[in-house]
Amino acid sequence: MTNANIVMDEYAYPVIDPEAYAQWDGLLDIFEKLRHDMPVAWVENGDLHDPFWLVTRHEDVMRISKDNQTFLNNPRAIVFGLKAGDNLIREVTGGSPHLVNSLVSLDAPIHPKYRRLTQDWFMPKNLKQMEDEIAALAKVTVDRLINAAASNDGIADFVPLVSAPYPLHVVMQILGVPEEDEQRMLFLTQQMFGGQDEDLNKSGMANMTPEQITQLVIGAVAGFEAYFAQITADRRANPTADVASVIANAKVDGEYLSDRDMAGYYIILAAAGHDTTSASTAGAMLALARDPDQFARLKADRSLLPGIVEEAIRWTTPVQHFMRTAAEDTEIAGVKIQKGDWIMINYVSANHDERIFDNPRKFDASRSPNRHIAFGTGAHQCLGLHMARMEMKILFGELLDRIDRIELAGEAKRAKSSFVGGLKTLPLKIIGH
Repeated sequence: MTNANIVMDEYAYPVIDPEAYAQWDGLLDIFEKLRHDMPVAWVENGDLHDPFWLVTRHEDVMRISKDNQTFLNNPRAIVFGLKAGDNLIREVTGGSPHLVNSLVSLDAPIHPKYRRLTQDWFMPKNLKQMEDEIAALAKVTVDRLINAAASNDGIADFVPLVSAPYPLHVVMQILGVPEEDEQRMLFLTQQMFGGQDEDLNKSGMANMTPEQITQLVIGAVAGFEAYFAQITADRRANPTADVASVIANAKVDGEYLSDRDMAGYYIILAAAGHDTTSASTAGAMLALARDPDQFARLKADRSLLPGIVEEAIRWTTPVQHFMRTAAEDTEIAGVKIQKGDWIMINYVSANHDERIFDNPRKFDASRSPNRHIAFGTGAHQCLGLHMARMEMKILFGELLDRIDRIELAGEAKRAKSSFVGGLKTLPLKIIGH
């Protein structure tokens, strides 16, 4: 390591601390200082975790994301973790740092082959066939919100009533999961992505050790694998038009996917396919509850709907980071990076870079251009980005049709998570419908 900027514990700890991501404004302050003072910084924290480079500026995150030859998803973990948890994962997997062997953990040449299996399914032309079905679901969802508010002096929590179940139901329909199993999928997803938050991991433990958190996630992955093994057997015997049938019957180089690879494919679609959209949807409602004038403008001008979707995704940045590994000696912003070095590309920081976004902490549905990279970019750009945009546009159209105004009715709380994050509670006062 040469030409290094060293991040002392006062900076390093918040960057990896789940609690810091729940205290959003303070975290953004830290990232702002890092972008200004040391945009490529070496983070060490004793024996707690492996050291890594923290990359915080938009242009550098963009460059790394696009250069999939120099910056690899393999062979190291693609999500930051502590050594204790990493050791446990390697024990369970027989040496792999990847608990889930999914699209996001693969590099070329295998990655494009796996991605092509379902890529056409998630293109706008195919998704358009689902618009009426999703619109009907959006109507039922908003009905549930309004009815709950009407029975409670106009107050309802948007997260459990709308932003959590709505995208979950959409992605479960795509995967062919029966409605009666959706709560099981939600439970497993919350354990997998909410392991760092006692309100979401369902453990009742406020201060779990890294080993306990990892054990919880391992259990969730095992639950997903067992469930989708049954789906696979059924779809091979009785294929239908859903994505599960595509995955179950897919072949790469003439061979069916391995059980582990198939499970990873299901998991990334089932879990990441709804948790991220949920976070963006809730984030937009929080911003609009704080800014009634902007809500009124949106009601009056529906041409702003695409803008509210993009701004919600940027402003909330549900997937908060990914890790990469340098395949060769290189440089990032003039800092020398050695082959094998571990690198965190932090999307939260990149999407709040004042060099790219004017007044980045402000939610502005009319922001244009909006060059956020919350979906990633390059070969690993989010497979479901068109679906997420369509879901959110339809839902907000329904909300704006049915609700006159919204106000905060209590404290909105973010999840404690350094990987996938967003609001876990959003009490709103629903006015007029």
